[in-house]
Amino acid sequence: MKLYNSITKVCRKTLLGPTYGSPLKKIQILPRTSSADPRQHYLVYITKDKVGLQMLPVDGNPHKSSAFICHPDGAADFAVSHDGRYVFTAGGRERTFMKWKVNLHALDAAAFLGGEELIPFYNLLDGGREGKFFRDMEDYFYYVQLCSQGIKTLETRQVSTHIPLEEIPSVMRAIGFYPSEEEIEEMINEVKFSKYADTGEEVTKINLDDFIKLYINHRPALGLSMKTIRRAFEVLGYDNKEGDKVIDRGDFLSLLQCRGEQMTEDELTECLITLLGKRPRKEGSELDTHPPTGAAALTEEDIPAEITAEIFVADILGLPIAEPEKKEQKEKEESLTYKGPES
Repeated sequence: MKLYNSITKVCRKTLLGPTYGSPLKKIQILPRTSSADPRQHYLVYITKDKVGLQMLPVDGNPHKSSAFICHPDGAADFAVSHDGRYVFTAGGRERTFMKWKVNLHALDAAAFLGGEELIPFYNLLDGGREGKFFRDMEDYFYYVQLCSQGIKTLETRQVSTHIPLEEIPSVMRAIGFYPSEEEIEEMINEVKFSKYADTGEEVTKINLDDFIKLYINHRPALGLSMKTIRRAFEVLGYDNKEGDKVIDRGDFLSLLQCRGEQMTEDELTECLITLLGKRPRKEGSELDTHPPTGAAALTEEDIPAEITAEIFVADILGLPIAEPEKKEQKEKEESLTYKGPES
C-alpha cells in the first residue's frame, strides 16, 4: 500500500498491506463505533474472495489485519452500516449476499499477541531474529559503515548504529532485493522526509531497526517467480523454431537501453562485466574493420543469439532456479515433444 501527498502526488510511504491471495479491490474507512477506542481507526477491504479489517495507520505489521473468505467465486462489492457494526458483501456469479458482524476486539487482541515494536517484523525475515539472514543483514549493515569511512583508513573507527541514506541501495542489493531506480528514490525520500512535518529537518541516516522495516515494506510481498519472468518474455519476445519464448540478443540490448529506466551503454557494459566476469574487447584490438565494442562485444561472446527466461536467470543473472520451477518447465517441454503419428 502506498501513501501519496495529495498536493504534490509524490509517494511518501510504501507499506506491506494485507496479503491474502490478491490485491485489495476496494477499501473504505470503518465508521467509528461506540465500543471502539476513539483514538483507533480501521479500514474495511475486499480482495478477490475475502473480506477483512486493517488497523490504521498501516505500518507493515501483518498482525494488524485479518480476512475471511466471503465469496469463493469472487466478491463483487461491499457496503458498511452507518454505525460501523456490520459489513455487507455481494458475490459475483453465485449472486449471494452476506452480512458480517464487525468484531474489533478480536483484531486488537491478535495485534497485541503478535508482539510489539520490531517482533512482528523479525518474524517476517527468513529464520527470524536468530536466523542466518538477520546475521548477514547485520554484517552488511556494519560493513557499509567501514566502507563509508574508508576501508584502508588508519584513523580511529567511529562505530555507529546508523548508515548514510545513500548506502541503503547497496545493503538492499547485498541481501537479495534489487530495487529499480524509482524504488530507490522512493525509499530514500521516505526516510529523508519522515520527520520533516514535525521538526522541519531532513533525516540523513538510518539505523538497523528502521532499515529492517524499510526492507519488509518495500521488498516484493510475494517474491519474484519464474512464472512472472516467463510472462515478461512472452510479452517482449517471440517463438523460435523450437517453440520457446525468446528475446533476440540485439533486442535485449536495445530494450535495456531504450525502454523503462534506460541504461547507458557504459552502465550496461559495467553490469555485464560484473555479472559475466568478462572484459569487453577494446576498440581496435581486433583485425576486423569495425569490431563490436562495449556491451555488444560482451553479449556476442557470452550470451546466445536467442535468450530464454531460463538463460536470463541462470546464466546472465547467476540466480538459482527453484526445483519446482525446473520440474514445471521440464513437464511443459515433454508435453510439446513429438512422439510419432500415434500421438
